[in-house]
Amino acid sequence: MPTKASRYAEAGVDIEAANRLVDRIKKIAAGTFRRGVITEIGGFAGLFALDIDRFQEPVLVSSTDGVGTKIKIAVMADSHRGIGIDLVAMCVNDIVVTGATPLFFLDYLAFGKLNENVALELIEGIAAGCKEAECALLGGETAEMPGMYAEGDYDCVGFSVGVVDRGSIIDGSEIAVGDLLIGLASNGLHSNGFSLVRKIIFEELKLSLDDQPEGLPSPLKEELLRPTKIYVKSVLGLLRNGVPVKGIVHITGGGFYDNIPRVLPRGCKAIIKKGSWPVPPIFEFLQKAGNIPEDEMFRTFNCGIGMILIVPESQAQEVLLLLKGMQEEAFVIGHVEARNPEEPSVIIS
Repeated sequence: MPTKASRYAEAGVDIEAANRLVDRIKKIAAGTFRRGVITEIGGFAGLFALDIDRFQEPVLVSSTDGVGTKIKIAVMADSHRGIGIDLVAMCVNDIVVTGATPLFFLDYLAFGKLNENVALELIEGIAAGCKEAECALLGGETAEMPGMYAEGDYDCVGFSVGVVDRGSIIDGSEIAVGDLLIGLASNGLHSNGFSLVRKIIFEELKLSLDDQPEGLPSPLKEELLRPTKIYVKSVLGLLRNGVPVKGIVHITGGGFYDNIPRVLPRGCKAIIKKGSWPVPPIFEFLQKAGNIPEDEMFRTFNCGIGMILIVPESQAQEVLLLLKGMQEEAFVIGHVEARNPEEPSVIIS
């Protein structure tokens, strides 16, 4: 062991702090482990044994994502646990749209100067998200990068792997005219559109995180940093009940207009009925305060719908009842019609 500060520490990288953090993370990660995990945090790689006997033809499904500039607000508020949950949610919600069960998750955290308390708060959030999604925190990387990020700043990236039987993959190919769109309520902004949010709230309106503008039920700090909802248990619960879900859409960056077409067959269009679900006040506030056109709202934000299920009309009421039993707010928000080549894939009216 060195007896004085190393040259690497002089350059801004504290290996001892990183090692201390790993020791603290091990206990947190262990609380997320599920059947299949065969390594502890701290090795060169995480190992997971897939139980292939459960599947006729297992297919691995992967997703990677970040949280975007919502991190800037977390830094302003010095509140980071929710960002960890966001990071997991953005990945596992993308995985479950295929019908896959998330198995494990890895994170990458990059700091200008490592703050052990901030990193630990992030990891605690990541672990909470993994528990909610019933996947294991299998490993990760924490990097200290002076000169790349300013002190106090950080970024994070998540990566998750799930599994689904090939015959059970949900890809939208069976969607047909007459099917209904069931929207699952979001709990707020989730993790998209925050560059515009920050511009409106902090640059144009000159508000602070402690402010509570008229019409909002909570101060801005709470409204903006509410963690992204994780839909894994509810979606998998439906599938285990044998509900014929034909397509699933995670409403993230690109909103309704860019995400719904990703699952629609070429000859179909989605008709979304405005007013068929309650829109949380934060969206109405942003639209009015920022003078945002309605089309841009639906392309930038989730507007109160975090996930959409496309199901046969005959099954819609059963789906709504099952979701209610799982404490999900859900609404029939539209239907599928035939589409001519010159028509848009999504019409909101």
